[in-house]
Amino acid sequence: MDAFHYQTRGVCSRAIDLEIEDGVIQSVKFHGGCAGNTQGVAALLRGMRVEDAIERLSGIRCGFKSTSCPDQLSLALREYLAKK
Repeated sequence: MDAFHYQTRGVCSRAIDLEIEDGVIQSVKFHGGCAGNTQGVAALLRGMRVEDAIERLSGIRCGFKSTSCPDQLSLALREYLAKK
């Protein structure tokens, strides 16, 4: 199982920790942010393939911000794949 840490930018959460095994998300932990929303996103992604999560989360915005916690998670997953 791979552990991956990502520093977020432009959102309320400060960082995201991921555990991925064989291309499947095992766990997601947001540090900070809207607790209910980030826990919900984490629960929905458990068991999802990395590529599918990227496709679903990329480009989601939060209000007037150009990004969101889900979008930052898609960027974290892209970075994880790039380093593999």
